[in-house]
Amino acid sequence: MNKLGIIQIIDSLNVGGAEVLAVNIANGLSEQEIDSHLCATRSEGVLKENIHPDVGCIFLNRKKTIDVKAILKLNKYIKKHHIKIVHAHSSSSFIAVSVKIINPKIKIVWHDHYGNSAFLNSRSVFSLKIFSYLFSVIISVNNDLKKWASKNLKTKNVFFIRNFPVFINQEKTTILRGVEGKKIVHLAGYRKQKDHLNLLEAFQLVSDKHEDWTLHLVGKSYNDEYSDSIDNFIKKNKLSNKVFQYGICLDIQHILSQATIGVLSSKSEGLPISLLEYGLANIPAVVTNVGECSLIIKDSSFIVPPSNSIILANALRLLVNSKEKRKILALEINKTVSTDFSKEAAIFKIIEIYKNEC
Repeated sequence: MNKLGIIQIIDSLNVGGAEVLAVNIANGLSEQEIDSHLCATRSEGVLKENIHPDVGCIFLNRKKTIDVKAILKLNKYIKKHHIKIVHAHSSSSFIAVSVKIINPKIKIVWHDHYGNSAFLNSRSVFSLKIFSYLFSVIISVNNDLKKWASKNLKTKNVFFIRNFPVFINQEKTTILRGVEGKKIVHLAGYRKQKDHLNLLEAFQLVSDKHEDWTLHLVGKSYNDEYSDSIDNFIKKNKLSNKVFQYGICLDIQHILSQATIGVLSSKSEGLPISLLEYGLANIPAVVTNVGECSLIIKDSSFIVPPSNSIILANALRLLVNSKEKRKILALEINKTVSTDFSKEAAIFKIIEIYKNEC
C-alpha cells in the first residue's frame, strides 16, 4: 500500500510562526506513515537547516503573484511524487488554488495563521472567499479564526488545531551576554504587532532598580523604520550595555537554556510559538493578554494588558524579585504546554483530518 503523500506549502523558510509550524508538521508527518514533502514558494531561509532528511523539498523561486513557471513546476512535482493533499499555509493559498485548477484531483487543506486576530473585522475576505470553494478543509490556529472562517468562508470542514512547539536544532552557538540568572529573553521578529517599544519602556523601568538584569532581543530585523525606532530607543536611553540584539537564531533551545525569564509584549497574537517554546524550555514568562496566551499563563499577575509598559514592568519585577515565583510559574507553564500542546497530539489530529476529510 502506497504511503499517503502530503506537501506543506509556505512562502519562505525564514523564521516566523507559520514557517516554523509548516516545518514542524512536515517533520512530524515524516515520522509517521506519511510521504511528507515541503515547498517554499518564494525563497529559502534559515529554517531549511531544520528540515528532516526524509522530507522531500522543492523551492519554486516564485517572482510574482501569477507565476506560471512556478505553478507548473509545483504541479509537476506533485504528479511525480503522487501527492494527494496540498497543505497550504497562510498566503500560499493562491498557488495551491492555481495548481488545483490544472490538477483538480488534489485536495487543499488551508492553514490559517492570521496574527492580527484581534482585528478580524477589518480582514480582507474577498479572495479568500473565492478560494474557499476549492478548499477541502480549513485549519485555524485559534478559536477566533475558526469562528471567522465558519462565518465568512465557504468551506464546510473547519477545524481548530493549536500550535505546538518543537526544538529541532541542537546547535549551541548563541551566547547571551550579561549576568547568569538575570537574563530576560524576547523571541519575536521586529514587527509593529510585537511592540518592542512597549517592552523597552517596561525594561527601562525595571532596570532602574535592577541594574544587573539584561534584556535579549532575538528575531529578524527588517531594517525598516520600526527597526530603526528600536535602535534609536536603545541609544537614546543609554541601554546598549543592557539590551542586546541577536537577529535570527536557530539554536532557540540553547538560547532559552540561558534565559531566566521569557517575555512577549505583543499588541495582537493568535497563539505565539514563542510562548510555547518558553513553556517547553521550562522558563517563566510574562505576556500580554492577547489571542490565546491566557491558555498558557493562567496567573493574572503575569498576563498583562497590551500597550501598558507600567503594568508590564510591575509583572516583570515580580519575577525578578522572587526566585520562588519564577520556579512555580515555570513549572505551571511547562505542565500546560507538555500536556495540552504536544506535537504528538497535533500531528495525530492532522493525520485524522487528512484521512477522514480529504
